[in-house]
Amino acid sequence: MALNLTQKQEVVAELAEVAGKAHSLVASEYAGLTVGQLTNMRKKARESGVFLKVAKNTLVSRAVEGTDYAIVKDELTGPLLYAFSQEDPGAAGRLIKEFAKANDKLKPRLVSIGGKMYPGTHVDVLASLPTRDQALSMLLSVMVQPATMLVRLLSEPASQIARVTNAVGQQKAA
Repeated sequence: MALNLTQKQEVVAELAEVAGKAHSLVASEYAGLTVGQLTNMRKKARESGVFLKVAKNTLVSRAVEGTDYAIVKDELTGPLLYAFSQEDPGAAGRLIKEFAKANDKLKPRLVSIGGKMYPGTHVDVLASLPTRDQALSMLLSVMVQPATMLVRLLSEPASQIARVTNAVGQQKAA
């Protein structure tokens, strides 16, 4: 079904808003996937905070102008499925990687993050990025480690004195 001018403008506006706030983009070839598979993928995308859209490449190229994803405009050819990570940068990569394992017809074409474009093979790298909670726990462990080391350092002389006192007491008792 062809879109009229106002529908195209709405699609461009929606994609521009999403692209302006997104952390990463994964564009994938989806030819050969069934409607059921795409519906299942859309459901998982909603659960993981990923905006999934199949749109004309010309509309997407207009929508990404002025965003970090403008770099991908020349690579948008053929039928593509666009996945924008809205909550954490690796969410789109994890979603596409998970579905590509089960469906060989879904092929990541390109990955874009931080104003740079990478080939589709970098979806594994994007998928391996930690979630927000994982990153916070890693940061917390790095921040707690020096304090733990300081406490150990300060308590070591007292424990050495206790061990020496205990050894002297056992030696005198014997």
